[in-house]
Amino acid sequence: MRVGNFLKASRQQLVTCAPEETVETVAVRLSSCDIGAMPVCDAGGALVGVISERDLVRAFARDSARFRERRVRDLMSREVVACAPDESMAAAEKLMNDHHIRHLPVVEGARLLGFVSIGDTIVARRGETRDEVNVLRDAVIAASHV
Repeated sequence: MRVGNFLKASRQQLVTCAPEETVETVAVRLSSCDIGAMPVCDAGGALVGVISERDLVRAFARDSARFRERRVRDLMSREVVACAPDESMAAAEKLMNDHHIRHLPVVEGARLLGFVSIGDTIVARRGETRDEVNVLRDAVIAASHV
């Protein structure tokens, strides 16, 4: 399955934040949306980073007294690994594993299309495997009737 097809099938509601937002606001949004990370976009909608629960926990551990005053721009990952919508879910999973990340923005040119997680790739690949098993089972059944 291609990443773009997965995004269409999942009808994902893309949740983003701005670099100027407080980490408290972003923490509440992550929790209320039940997500582990989100893309950070500038005023023009361009992807400028990613902020994750891990970023928030580490910031809190370093300086809990100032945590609520911090801004997303202070904590976000700026070197963003991304994939294109025509990449396979297997390639997206490999990219996340190779870079030790669990969330991957999907971009086409400069446009952010969506965000996939390692869990999304596992679900998609499990479906592909189930389909392959069904095809092989049907082939064995058909061959046994010849």
